[in-house]
Amino acid sequence: MLQTNRFDNRTLGKIVLGVAMGTLILYGLTVGLLGLSFAKDKKKTKQALRKATKALENILPAFLVVILLVGILLALMDPQFITSLIGRDSGAWGTLLALLVGSATLIPGFVAFPTAAMLLQGGAGYMQIGAFVSSLMMVGVVTFPIEKTYFGIKLTVLRNALAFLFSIVVALGIGYVMGEL
Repeated sequence: MLQTNRFDNRTLGKIVLGVAMGTLILYGLTVGLLGLSFAKDKKKTKQALRKATKALENILPAFLVVILLVGILLALMDPQFITSLIGRDSGAWGTLLALLVGSATLIPGFVAFPTAAMLLQGGAGYMQIGAFVSSLMMVGVVTFPIEKTYFGIKLTVLRNALAFLFSIVVALGIGYVMGEL
């Protein structure tokens, strides 16, 4: 079943163009500021670029593995299966499943958003993907042991519980806006 939303092709075209222009502006601003930084202090700028390259080298393998695994899963699972688990018609159970999986998963944001896009293309519902991504970004089941060391168990439980509740609010808001409620 194809999902419909409140946007027509003309509106979507304007959104895509706006996003593309915004991206070009950000890239231009970044290059300009990098040039300014280089003009001000070449040594520090080169050092920062080396650190950024090292960080990219550290992150890239995990990013590629997750994208590869999601790609394989999407190739193996047909859209009907994805739709039955977290599709638009999966309702509260699909949203709860997405909340739980997102809460128990540790994926960086730059991996989570392309993954969410692939799942949407595979038949997932907007509300369920909203639940998945928001709980993924805010709830820290995997990071709980580290977090409780610094903040204590009471504050860690409270923060995670509030983040989980807010993820539900986000999912419901996205479901309402996208016409899934």
